[in-house]
Amino acid sequence: MSAARRARSRTALLATTGAATAALVLSACTSGGTSGGGGDTNFVTGNNGIDTVAQGKRAAAPALSGETIDGKQLDTASYKGKILVINVWGSWCPPCRAEAKNFQTVYEDVKDQGVEFVGINTRDTSTTPAKAFEKEFGVTYPSLYDPTGKQMLRFKKGTLNPQAIPSTLVIDREGKIAARALMPLGEDTLRSMIKPVLAEK
Repeated sequence: MSAARRARSRTALLATTGAATAALVLSACTSGGTSGGGGDTNFVTGNNGIDTVAQGKRAAAPALSGETIDGKQLDTASYKGKILVINVWGSWCPPCRAEAKNFQTVYEDVKDQGVEFVGINTRDTSTTPAKAFEKEFGVTYPSLYDPTGKQMLRFKKGTLNPQAIPSTLVIDREGKIAARALMPLGEDTLRSMIKPVLAEK
């Protein structure tokens, strides 16, 4: 097949499978991310792949609530006034496994500075592998159990919403989305997402 024909085929495929593509992106496990989301998101993508939005231009994050993988109830509305780091992960996802210890290390360093972490465990068919994941990597912050991705879909289109697994969001003290990463994160990159939001008054 010629390059021109391949390009035409790809364009036609993309044009006809928008909704399906969105669903596939939400279910994918990736080692890298893509930016976007449509609409006027006001975000800037840094050279480290982190999307950020200036204070005053941010969209409100939805309240996430439900049962954690430990069977407890959690509602992110109770974290208002604190910075919230949300990490979407699955025990079946190699990049999620690669970043898990980084998240726990950073969490331990910043939890006394008014920063909370919440995971969203998705596409695990039961909580058993999710619990094993947390035990293996020493994860102590809670994770909502979200096997079908309903929590992720609470984020509005056109905002910095989670579009891949893993995805990480930083929510500011006013409950608005300040930063997003659609890739696995090292400690330094995760800290670089949190630090400017911590410095805000």
